[in-house]
Amino acid sequence: LMNKKPKLLIIGYARHGKDTVAEFLSNDYGYTYLSSSQFCSGHVIFPVLEPIYNYATPEDCFNDRINHRKEWFDLITGYNMPDRSKLGKDIFNVSDIYCGLRNYDEFMSLKEQKVFDYSIWVDRSDHLPPEPTTSNTLSPSLADIIIDNNGSLDDLKKSVFDTRFRIEMEYNQWNIN
Repeated sequence: LMNKKPKLLIIGYARHGKDTVAEFLSNDYGYTYLSSSQFCSGHVIFPVLEPIYNYATPEDCFNDRINHRKEWFDLITGYNMPDRSKLGKDIFNVSDIYCGLRNYDEFMSLKEQKVFDYSIWVDRSDHLPPEPTTSNTLSPSLADIIIDNNGSLDDLKKSVFDTRFRIEMEYNQWNIN
């Protein structure tokens, strides 16, 4: 029996399926999930980019994020100064899953402080290229677990099931009261 859910950090390149994995964990297994982009859109990004791109709402800003990844990366990095773990701690205070971290220094700060229990890399490299380091300084080698998202949506759902089962069994084994 699970007393509490492990804290999961979902990472990977743009459009490789991170949010889809988080949605499966949320919808199918009861995890709470918040993407860094959702969290930062209203708090950090919209006030800066609204006058530049004439966004009407934080949602408009969020929906256009793919066209401004470097600006988002830089603004989120600024939010995390001087405490590189600030955003991760903020998100994990209200969510089981932090989806979308892209900065190596933030990752290492969260890892060193044991803010998350597992990092999961979502890989779709057979279909999409890696992201440039101007907007993502992470690599698959940092992750505890790699989920292959190069097959069908059903394949991904099965991989998420298997990963969640493994994580929860291991987590419960080490966190028995």
